[in-house]
Amino acid sequence: MKQLLKRIKIAFVLIGCTLVCLSCKEQNKKEHFKTEETSRVAYLPYYNEESFTPRWITPGTDEEQQFHKIPDFRFINQLGDTVTQKTFENKIYITDFFFASCPGICPQMTGNMFKLQEEFKEDDDVLLLSHTVTPTRDSVSVLKNYADKHGVIDDKWHLVTGDKLEIYNLGRTQYFVENDLGEPKNIDDFLHTENFLLIDKHKHIRGIYNGLNRASMLQLITDVKALKKENYKTL
Repeated sequence: MKQLLKRIKIAFVLIGCTLVCLSCKEQNKKEHFKTEETSRVAYLPYYNEESFTPRWITPGTDEEQQFHKIPDFRFINQLGDTVTQKTFENKIYITDFFFASCPGICPQMTGNMFKLQEEFKEDDDVLLLSHTVTPTRDSVSVLKNYADKHGVIDDKWHLVTGDKLEIYNLGRTQYFVENDLGEPKNIDDFLHTENFLLIDKHKHIRGIYNGLNRASMLQLITDVKALKKENYKTL
């Protein structure tokens, strides 16, 4: 009988220790998440070249005003409407490069763009912009069919075509979307990348993300929300 009571006491002690350990682990997880939530940078970095080295600039300063901005452009969207920087005036936008007949990475990129569209569907401050890299094939009608197939909201997500040289120069020398550092490219070299870029209300690049990666997409959503607060404070 004494031996049985002793075993029962030992069992209760072991159960108690296990519960304490689990409680400590859970508390550590909560503290870890809390630290991540409160240790974010005050502002998102800025970018101005292909290595995507972050530049820590305070929004609203003279330095920010003089920093690299996406220049004016002129394209045609899936509705046949002209799309320029005026379309994105006082807007945050997410941009990428694709083509409608792409059998490889584009369907997944488009799927992730659709998820971003759904995330910010009711947010008038956020727009999406996808450039075709085969403009001679991706006419307005082709883009319209593609938009209908993939659930594109026309005034939220612009699929654009236009002059190939303008699209390629914009992608390579202004958005810096390709990862081939230092490798010279010309108009005959195909532009194809999985990168998504985050552009703020003042035409600055504020983030680059892997359009095929779920964690990167979650970070992009987080950064858009942070950028909205930042722009609200500085406008």
